[in-house]
Amino acid sequence: MKQARLQETFLRGKQVFDGRLLQVHRDVVALSDGHEEVREIMRHPGASVIIPDLGDGRLVLVRQFRYALDRETLEFPAGRLDPGEDPETCAKRELAEETGYQAGKLDFLLKIHPAPGYTDELIYIYRASEMTAGKAHPDSDEELFTVEITVDELVEKLQQGILTDSKTINALLYYRCFIG
Repeated sequence: MKQARLQETFLRGKQVFDGRLLQVHRDVVALSDGHEEVREIMRHPGASVIIPDLGDGRLVLVRQFRYALDRETLEFPAGRLDPGEDPETCAKRELAEETGYQAGKLDFLLKIHPAPGYTDELIYIYRASEMTAGKAHPDSDEELFTVEITVDELVEKLQQGILTDSKTINALLYYRCFIG
């Protein structure tokens, strides 16, 4: 049996918000059967996330306060792509900014769409290894602390509901299944 092709076609729309981090568009689309629906989409430039692997069973994460959640989180270092920046360059920059580490080796692992129901954000996930320590220099709007933790301890935090950041969970599960 042949499956129907799923498609939504842009009919009209406009940008309703233009912020520092993202833009919001309100579009009207035609669905496969022809009827119209409204889609509100956050446009995001994309990001890179890095799994800093110390090579001794420990990974480096950052602890920071996330205003939107009104709590502290534990996350792999990550950051938004600058205009025209490739994801690997972003990964190297963010690793150094947030942790102070320089990667001797950087391997691309996978890419994810963290919330495809309402944003086009695409996150590139890398593993950094053969690292050299240095001094972190986070952006002026960031207050970060590095945390060195084993994969098993991190999985335990996931099971306890402490680890909730989707990009970190995706990266951790990939790492655990295919690398460590």
